[in-house]
Amino acid sequence: MPTSPDERLVLAIDLGTSGCKCALVALDGTVQAWAFRPVPLHVQGVQAEQDPADWWQALLGAAGELLNVDAARRQRVVAVCCSTQTEVTVCVDRNGSPIGRAISWLDARGAAAIARRARGRFLNVEGYAPLKLWQWLRLTGGAPSSTGRDSAGHMAYLRDERPEVYERTHKFLNALDYLNLRLCGRLCATQDSILTAWVTDNRDASKVRYDPRLVRLLGIDADKLPEIVRSTDVIGTLLPEVADTLGLAPGTLVVAGAVDNSAVAVGASVGDYETHLYLGTSSWLGAHVPFMKTDVFRKIAAVPCAVTGRYLAMALQSTAGANLSFLRDRILYHPDELAGDEEHPEVYDVLNRIAARVPPGARGLIYTPWLFGERTPVDDPRLRAGLINLSLEHSREDIFRAFLEGVALNTRWMLEPFVKLLGREPGALTAVGGGAQSEVWCQIMADVTGQAIRQPIAPIQANAIGAAFIAGVGMGAMTFSDLAALRRTRRVCEPTSDLRQLYADKFEAFKEVRTRLAPLYHRLNAPSPARQSP
Repeated sequence: MPTSPDERLVLAIDLGTSGCKCALVALDGTVQAWAFRPVPLHVQGVQAEQDPADWWQALLGAAGELLNVDAARRQRVVAVCCSTQTEVTVCVDRNGSPIGRAISWLDARGAAAIARRARGRFLNVEGYAPLKLWQWLRLTGGAPSSTGRDSAGHMAYLRDERPEVYERTHKFLNALDYLNLRLCGRLCATQDSILTAWVTDNRDASKVRYDPRLVRLLGIDADKLPEIVRSTDVIGTLLPEVADTLGLAPGTLVVAGAVDNSAVAVGASVGDYETHLYLGTSSWLGAHVPFMKTDVFRKIAAVPCAVTGRYLAMALQSTAGANLSFLRDRILYHPDELAGDEEHPEVYDVLNRIAARVPPGARGLIYTPWLFGERTPVDDPRLRAGLINLSLEHSREDIFRAFLEGVALNTRWMLEPFVKLLGREPGALTAVGGGAQSEVWCQIMADVTGQAIRQPIAPIQANAIGAAFIAGVGMGAMTFSDLAALRRTRRVCEPTSDLRQLYADKFEAFKEVRTRLAPLYHRLNAPSPARQSP
């Protein structure tokens, strides 16, 4: 065993929808190596699934690539800790084997089952019986999504529509829980991985527990729910066969870990009210706070997380970087007769360079980034993206800039109610995720929101760094209060004062576009039999 804490490494596993990333991270947060393996997503209509066997093979492949290179480095690994996509449901039998594919957070088959449970016979508020909604909010800080895309929706769907699967299910697990089961053999859930089952009493952040009334309300057998542990709990050691496959010591610790937004928050900043901005496929604002609180109308809540005794306040934006990948894959390099044979792996760097030379304001262009509807500060799945005020004066350069500004304007939109929930100004926002690598985008964020944006050294590795820190706390090598001293900043983007009025005016126009076009979007995107998928 290594004698110096600085020499110890954590194998941090980051399982997202697109695939599994494994990283070797030192306890000071330095990422020493990482590897990635893709995982397929199986989509058919409102159904979206992934195979847990694919997760596991991707984990073994990425981890093996890291660990087989250097035997000396492999010997320094003392713990494994996961962060994963959340709102994913795996049914396992009594042998711990998955029953079919896992239901993804994109799967909406549970909408009808949740409606049956949430609605009352007479008065309803946005589809919820007032007394039921009050009970959920009071105890959990949230409520099952009417879309059916969370864990509650998945379990309700299986209970109602797939009774044969429901009866065979020994435990319902999230993706995080399933990986932990494969790693160390223990059936358990963390207080954040179980959150969106909406069956736990979360009023005491240090003692999250199942509430029998909520379990009955969901209509699930209580014995199908796993025990709840804290994210920092050491839940076991690697199973002998897993340790042998990875070439790690049999005594390597497995720390419970966290779902992705909790892990990112630990990797970004853990001090009370210190706010981070995640810029990935989707986007969110997050901050640890000492209280549970919900803004029902703006869809913002502070809920259990990885930090002991704290809640994570979050405001979610449906699509952020997805707008840029849409621009790349569906507009610029869509595989049709206009496409060339050349690949363009550095397209985002080129987009940043082009956007940097376009004047702030994109020459009057406004882009609304609602490719998949929106969640905060309005929960409206029928909103859609659009370019407003396009003229013959514009070129695609202006469009590139407008895309970046559109996501920033939407961030300012959700920042307003987020600040109200915090009860104070957030100060500088720590930007993490793939989009936070762009200096141009971070500067646009600062100018549009009026908040300083801090770029860490490795913003895209926030998940892995957060998982390593969680493991460090679980091992007793550090406390959460030690993490501020480990923060390493590459650059701080300050708002440009000369642009304040320009973006204030553009922000008002942005909100007006939503107000005026929402009725049209609601009509154009109303559910119809032709749009219903089997």
